[in-house]
Amino acid sequence: MSPSAGGLVVFLLSVQVIQSQDGWRVDYRQTDICAVKGSTVVIRCDYEYPPGIYYYDIKDRFWFTKEKDGEPVDLRTDSEYSGRVTYGCYGNSCYLTITYVRESDSAEYKLTFMKNKPGEKYTGSPGVTLSVKGLQVQVRRSDSTWLELTCHSSCVLPHRAECVWSKNGENIKRGSSLSVSSGSTDRYYCYLRGSYSQRSPAVYGPQRPSVSASPSAEMLEGDSVTLTCSTDANPAASYTWYKEHEDSPRASGQIFTITDFTAEHSGNYYCEAQNEMGRSNSTLRLIPSSGKSHSFFCSFTHYINNPAKEVTHSKRGL
Repeated sequence: MSPSAGGLVVFLLSVQVIQSQDGWRVDYRQTDICAVKGSTVVIRCDYEYPPGIYYYDIKDRFWFTKEKDGEPVDLRTDSEYSGRVTYGCYGNSCYLTITYVRESDSAEYKLTFMKNKPGEKYTGSPGVTLSVKGLQVQVRRSDSTWLELTCHSSCVLPHRAECVWSKNGENIKRGSSLSVSSGSTDRYYCYLRGSYSQRSPAVYGPQRPSVSASPSAEMLEGDSVTLTCSTDANPAASYTWYKEHEDSPRASGQIFTITDFTAEHSGNYYCEAQNEMGRSNSTLRLIPSSGKSHSFFCSFTHYINNPAKEVTHSKRGL
């Protein structure tokens, strides 16, 4: 298998860093690599033996990131890299290829030489630091009705990388960006072609919020009532509480507490959950009755991004 096989390859600038000791020398061509999750990384180096050491004096040459009992662990024997690493040497150069890199592959990689004499070895240190970053979907509002999604990574995308977009699990487009309608609750994610398992987290607007009141049964005049709102959304939603016919919000956050509850507090309260993808509302109606012990009537109305569409549920507490 050639160094470039197995997917999208991270090409490295030729920056030589020489590590030498007693005539040994390892020239890592790059000491810091930032790679996109799911791509293929190739690490290269050149080396020289000290005078009097020949290739037949070397029992093995291999790459490692970990040690066990003070000895380097060959990557080829590490189950975390099973089927994903290839390396070899030609002339006085060696390479390491890691396919479908994962965030857990972030580590320092070194080349070591094991001599035929037990206990004698040489390691080119410090080695090459690999940082693996996942894909993310960035959301930008184009106008009042459209959003632009961009497939992004804090590392530079591999040469000729092609992003694939998926909507609710179905591939819909190739390219670095995608335009979608604002207010959609569909789930969008991207991945590099050939690396579906390394896809970005999905982005989507707030789902229908769940609202509740506590206590949910009998209330006495002067009690506190706690309203709670929650929803599933990515990016995470922010919450704002309003009372019907009032322009200014009553509170922000998932929890809204009404202290010293009285008949004047009766009415419709609605929670608005919002993120960059859209917004969704749920309304709760509180109507206390007269007397020392008050009952209340709760009505929940859900507006999913479009207030014209609503679903109402009712509950009576005694």
